[in-house]
Amino acid sequence: MRKRRNGAFRTGIRGAIAGAVGTAVMDLVWFTRFRRSGGKQGLAAWETSQSVHKWEDASDPGQVGRRLVEKVTGHEIGDSWARPLTNIVHWTTGLAWGVQFGLLSRRSEHHRWVLSALLGPTAWLVSYVILPLIKVYKPIWKYDARTLVKDFSAHLAYGSVTATTSAALTRPRFQATSGQ
Repeated sequence: MRKRRNGAFRTGIRGAIAGAVGTAVMDLVWFTRFRRSGGKQGLAAWETSQSVHKWEDASDPGQVGRRLVEKVTGHEIGDSWARPLTNIVHWTTGLAWGVQFGLLSRRSEHHRWVLSALLGPTAWLVSYVILPLIKVYKPIWKYDARTLVKDFSAHLAYGSVTATTSAALTRPRFQATSGQ
């Protein structure tokens, strides 16, 4: 039993690492688009939400964090939390999808390619189901096709890189044999 728990823990850690790599690549997709559209911030400032000083400036992950904390505590939280919660929720979401993927693919190794193909689209679709319920997104049918395709393609990048990284981290290590 302990060996199984340790295996699941290690799988979860590898999934979190894969999710972090996938999140970084997805962010590079969004950053590249930001710069191509005339954005001036550098990568570090953009990635850490340096320009977020109040809730009106916070992106969707920040708004999710705000609603969650306010619901749990029953109190409004100040603007000073906009930047940290934006970053915390964004990265936690990417890591959590990676952990889930790692654990699921461990249980279904012969279906890993199916899970790999579905990771990005599933994360994308779930956001368009859950986020309208908490009033962070509009219903999916209220977005134009271009917006949906841009978001979908960024999630595809996340899913493919997370799945590839997860596979690389779980591949059996080369072991030297005696006599060679």
